[in-house]
Order: sequence, then structure tokens, then C-alpha cells
Amino acid sequence: MAPPRRKVLATAEETMFPPNELAETHHIVRGLKGTGNNIYQIEFPDKTQMLAELPARFRSTFWIKRGSYLLVDTKAQEERDNKIGAEIINIVRDEKAWRKAPFWPKEFVKQPIVTANSNSDSDSEEESRVGKMPSSDEDSDA
Repeated sequence: MAPPRRKVLATAEETMFPPNELAETHHIVRGLKGTGNNIYQIEFPDKTQMLAELPARFRSTFWIKRGSYLLVDTKAQEERDNKIGAEIINIVRDEKAWRKAPFWPKEFVKQPIVTANSNSDSDSEEESRVGKMPSSDEDSDA
């Protein structure tokens, strides 16, 4: 049975805005992949990796894509004796608002969008001739 709509909307509204400050055990991480059973492999800004668990309030409500940012608590899983090292406590949905926060890691820089039509960086380079006919001024030794 699906959770009541009011709970889904309350959870969605809660994840829209960043907190004013982070606790010492809270970290912003990047989600790498889902490993199954609501367990995700995450990457810290210093490139260390760990497993994190998605709590029940987010299950079947939000989907975590590869490369999305998450807020995890590393203290929540210390008392458990397993491979899971963190618990996801928030999902970054409005990345623009979160990036303005003072606690956003500098290692998670915004990736520039590269378009296929931009030739500004390769003006001096010769244009690719893959799949094109040879030009008429080239000599052919036949």
C-alpha cells in the first residue's frame, strides 16, 4: 500500500531546501549506483566510497539517479555491525539552492555542459573528415 499523499508531499517539501547548517556527522555525497534492497554506493568529496541505506520514508517516493547528491549521516549506522556506513537523511532536489549553501563541498563543482556544435575551442584545428569525400584539390595516385 502506498503512503498517504500528505506524507509524500511533506517529505517532498522537506527535501527542497537545504538546512541552515550541517551537524558534524552529516556529509554531502554523490550517489554512484544502487546495489539493491535500498542500499546505495556513495562517494564522499575526497573520493572515498561507502554503502548507505535509504530510509523507509524515501522508499517508493524518490528515485536516486547516478550522480545525484545526497545528505548522509555517518553516525546513524555506527551501532550496526554490517557494511553499511551511512544513512541517507535527505536528497538534494534543488541543486541550485544547495550549491549556494556555505557547507557545499568545493570538490563537487558543477560540470559544464558541452554542446556538439561548439567549435570555439577547435578553430585552429582541422575539421574532421570522417565519412566525407576527399576534396577535389587532393591528388590521387591512380
